[in-house]
Amino acid sequence: MEFFEVIKKRQCVRSFDPKKQVEEKDLEKIIEAGKRAPSAGGLFPTRFFVAKTIEEKNKVLKALMQTWVADAPAIIVIWSDPFETIDRYQERGKNLYIIQDVAAAAENIFLAVTALGLATCWVGSFDEEKLKEALNLKNNQRPLVVMPIGYEKN
Repeated sequence: MEFFEVIKKRQCVRSFDPKKQVEEKDLEKIIEAGKRAPSAGGLFPTRFFVAKTIEEKNKVLKALMQTWVADAPAIIVIWSDPFETIDRYQERGKNLYIIQDVAAAAENIFLAVTALGLATCWVGSFDEEKLKEALNLKNNQRPLVVMPIGYEKN
């Protein structure tokens, strides 16, 4: 798909076909797109958790305020460690740059998902503390975006 066509086709999808699985090779391409996003100072504090099994997905789902995510065959949680930026950028790194880095990664993921003929939605409606606990994140690490991945239900 041509780049500007991907931009035009990108949309939030909240209805997934739970019977169609996302191929591992596509998930790898999607995560690679997220990793290639720009990052403040080239520090790349952004991390990705991919939930594919029922157990992994249930951990994530308990923290979400959106029930429709359950039908997605995969869920990507994008999180960051502010202490990877705080040494260089102090509070601005902790409170702004990690958010910008994660947002850039999420947009790259959104575009990669669209280019692959899959669907997603940017989800920010979750209990951050519950999600941190579900992913065993340390106190300073922050989950910032959840992206269910799958095929749109027709």
